[in-house]
Amino acid sequence: MTDQVHSIAQKGFGEGTNALYDTYRPTYPEEQLEFIQSRLGNPQGPLNVLELGSGTGIFTRCLLAHKKFGPAVRELHAVEPSAGMRDQFTKTVVDERVSCREGVFDRTGEEDGWADLVVVAQAWHWCPDFDEALTEFSRVLKPRGVAAFIWNLEDKDVGWVAANRKAYEAYEQGTPQFRLGLWRKMYEVPAILNFKEREEREVTWTLPTTVDNTKDKLHAEIQANTEKGDGRVWIDEKQGIFESPHKNLVVLLMKD
Repeated sequence: MTDQVHSIAQKGFGEGTNALYDTYRPTYPEEQLEFIQSRLGNPQGPLNVLELGSGTGIFTRCLLAHKKFGPAVRELHAVEPSAGMRDQFTKTVVDERVSCREGVFDRTGEEDGWADLVVVAQAWHWCPDFDEALTEFSRVLKPRGVAAFIWNLEDKDVGWVAANRKAYEAYEQGTPQFRLGLWRKMYEVPAILNFKEREEREVTWTLPTTVDNTKDKLHAEIQANTEKGDGRVWIDEKQGIFESPHKNLVVLLMKD
């Protein structure tokens, strides 16, 4: 199924890169998971969840650990095109309700009308054909089912974060990054008519980080920006722990 995956994503998310990805990618804010759950037709469950582009299982673990959302899940089917990502997923997600298989946005391998929720975390911007994918989502969702897309992005309103983003955005090689908003073209395709409502919600939140954590993740220029600390907010200055500010966006589509 590699013909359906962007060449840069194939290389960047291939075998040998995924433990590092899993270590340094952020988790997701609880309030956004609560928002998604509140919009489901049967929020208390039992819920069938289809997670696409599941990666190493960062969102999966976050969802299952959530005090309200986790217990409501009956089954979660994770779908991921990268063998390396799937391998890391099976090492980090241990739950008898969860399975992980190969697939892509428009070929999920799921049965008709199975899912209460289709969720894509930090991956929808890589979709090569929004019309085909949304047609597939409509097929696998139950009536009143929800398709949810969620992203984290470092908050450029903070000085040192803006400087870091400027440094590494130069290496994006023309890829369809979330920040560019190309994913909003999904609102223009015919299959969007399968969804009667749409809703977006953005929150600002922070994660703890350190200069060493940032240094391990990125290169020297980014380390220098972080050490300079323009706009830095300390959590524990003696321990070198400070806030890593992010914005998190959730986009929901509700099926008829």
